[in-house]
Amino acid sequence: MDTPTSTVLAQRKVLIIGIANEHSIAYGCARAVRDLGADLAITYLNDKAKPYVEPRAKELGASLLLPLDVSKPGELEAVFDEIRATWGRLDVAVHSIAFAPKDDLQGGLLNSSAEGFAMAMDISCHSFIRMARLAAPLMDDGGSMFAMSYLGATRVVPNYDLMGPVKAALEASCRYLAHELGPKRIRVHPISPGPLKTRAASGLKDFDLLLNEAAERAPIGELVDIMDVGYTCAFLATPYARRMTGNTIFVAGGVSIIG
Repeated sequence: MDTPTSTVLAQRKVLIIGIANEHSIAYGCARAVRDLGADLAITYLNDKAKPYVEPRAKELGASLLLPLDVSKPGELEAVFDEIRATWGRLDVAVHSIAFAPKDDLQGGLLNSSAEGFAMAMDISCHSFIRMARLAAPLMDDGGSMFAMSYLGATRVVPNYDLMGPVKAALEASCRYLAHELGPKRIRVHPISPGPLKTRAASGLKDFDLLLNEAAERAPIGELVDIMDVGYTCAFLATPYARRMTGNTIFVAGGVSIIG
């Protein structure tokens, strides 16, 4: 399929949080909005991750490449300080990060530790709220914010365990933020992709079985890829979606409609 190109997002300033490599959902989102003319600020987790992210940022012509570990005090604020100093505004913010300690992720919800649950909630959910709080003042002319969820937020997916309640909290947070930020013409969406072969997903138990089941059950008969998610994110960031906010958008080949 040919890559769609347009200038509908020309001059728009977009922050992308969560690129780990070329297989990341965040990378698909970055490519898609860049294809529509957006200017990018991209973050990387740490020095170990930078060699994998920097080539992607150069490829996309990103204006900013900044370190960001949301668990470290001050790093998120530093990202927005740099955006304010360089651009003076922000139009779109994409949050595509999640984390849970392996023992808590693979040990079942019943056995999850308080510390592991709190860490998963802070990095995967509350960091989106903190991002929104910092981004909103830079969106004087309105804007849009996106977080990445999964079907396990709304129904039980075997082996998703701890992340199910965490993603449910993330989706609820998006709805409440959509309500609070709506008067400022800031739209907020959780996007719920089908299973994808990303580094984060590799930590789930029996993930290959989950992929195979999704392909078999999807009415379209295929797995989604990072560009499917990216194109959806790009569409929602355009004026074509100006009256849409707060809804969970499924990009899963129709798996979400199957009981």
